[in-house]
Amino acid sequence: MAGLAKSFGSGAMTNSIDEIAGNDLIFVIGSNPTENHPVIGAKMKRTVKNGTKLIVADPRRIELAEYADIVIQQKPGTDIALLNSMMNVIIEEGLEDTEFIEEHTENYEELKKIVSFYPPEKAEEITGVPADTIREAARLYASQDKSAIYYAMGITQHKSGTENVTSITSLAMLTGNVGRKSTGVNPLRGQSNVQGACDLGALANVYPGYQSVTDPDMKDKFEKAWGVEGLSDEVGLTVVEMFRAIDENKIKALYIMGENPALSDPDQGHIEAALEKVEFLVVQDIFMTETAEYADVVLPAACFAEKNGTFTNTDRRIQKVNKAVEAPGEAKADWEIICELSNKMGYEMDYNSTEEIMEEIAELTPIYGGVHYDRLDKEKIQWPCRDREDKGTQYLHKGGFIRGKGKFYPSHHIPSIEKADEEYEFIMMTGRMLYHYHTGTMTRNSQPIDEHVPDAYVEINAEDAEKMGIKNGDRVKIGSRRGEIETNAEIVETVQPGQIFMPFHFAESPANRLTMDELDPEAKIPELKVTAVKLQKT
Repeated sequence: MAGLAKSFGSGAMTNSIDEIAGNDLIFVIGSNPTENHPVIGAKMKRTVKNGTKLIVADPRRIELAEYADIVIQQKPGTDIALLNSMMNVIIEEGLEDTEFIEEHTENYEELKKIVSFYPPEKAEEITGVPADTIREAARLYASQDKSAIYYAMGITQHKSGTENVTSITSLAMLTGNVGRKSTGVNPLRGQSNVQGACDLGALANVYPGYQSVTDPDMKDKFEKAWGVEGLSDEVGLTVVEMFRAIDENKIKALYIMGENPALSDPDQGHIEAALEKVEFLVVQDIFMTETAEYADVVLPAACFAEKNGTFTNTDRRIQKVNKAVEAPGEAKADWEIICELSNKMGYEMDYNSTEEIMEEIAELTPIYGGVHYDRLDKEKIQWPCRDREDKGTQYLHKGGFIRGKGKFYPSHHIPSIEKADEEYEFIMMTGRMLYHYHTGTMTRNSQPIDEHVPDAYVEINAEDAEKMGIKNGDRVKIGSRRGEIETNAEIVETVQPGQIFMPFHFAESPANRLTMDELDPEAKIPELKVTAVKLQKT
């Protein structure tokens, strides 16, 4: 969540899941919580039934729209124009929080200048959203005492992903909805423990605790702690960049843990070619995934129930996981595999338990400084938790921002890379569905779940389907500039004419054979949500 880190100094939810019950207004944009985060989605529905206002902004008419006070279906890739226009209305009508802006923010004049170009009538031309609906949404968001924004990969997986996020943070700061309970900017993380993985250094530019690899003091700190010299001070490659580096013969070996890029990454044909080309591929996973089929070595890993450790969830809560059953066969916990491999390669790792590793984390990672196993057995702890006396942090930025003042980073609308034309007349969006998770490594190995939804589908607007003579269940062919797939048609009203939607969980009909690997230049996230495609009945 580079945009959030850029504005506020953190890429995590500013507030907590439990605070949803205290929201006066929930603004969901680019997220489908009832399917992708069902626990959070259920909390939202319960809160709305108790009187909380709800705005839903998504190109599809998702389930939460049925509970919403205002429903916005913006064209894919036009979020900045929508958010700028809402801010335009708030400023023009004097609904901004002047005191908060003066005391806690900077660069406000630049924000005012840029959003002045986006009156609702102009935004309607870009987004397709009626100007009066934009005004209504802006007034409702700004008029509530505790308004909270929730978003996910419908915001981030764009060429403009960073600017999308900074536009969200600007809207929150403009109205003083940061640093207070039941407000904030809340990215809903896409996978279990992805927050914990980022917290502890599984990013290209930081050590654990978001300590920059380019900072000489941090480099010195970790060299001393780990007893090594010469740690790199250069920012590494992100996933898509790694596969490009294979093309360029800059990467000869790849070690993939718990990830299935053959299905999850954009432009599948390119990923498959890179997996074929790389000289040595190791895959560490709990099942033989599509990616593992390419591997020279497969290391069998233990699943969550077969090991001890911690997960950190989307609202920064560290949760202890206790081993419930023994791992099958030769499978081992990831940390044990890494330690054995490290020892074989000449660097001694002599940890005896995950508790020992957690102690090292606390020692080297300030935001986890007070996180210890004996506390996790009894307490609910959210980082930052800096020492044993610290009870943790329910919500961030109380009394002021981590960076000093929150900076407005306004942006003009950035068009998507591809748009519909005579040959590729539809815009395809991708995402997830309730019954399957990510690339189906686990859910598609669960017979009851896979039998319930055994195959992929594409959502097609009923108006488009009638014009093309497509009926529910028909086989259709979808093609982009990168590839072609076949799948089943599902005729719906949830997508608008000229748009289609596909889940990406299915190897039989891989949506990512069609998507592109063009990246947000700052966050390096691919534009998965806007792909120009052609559609025909087979």
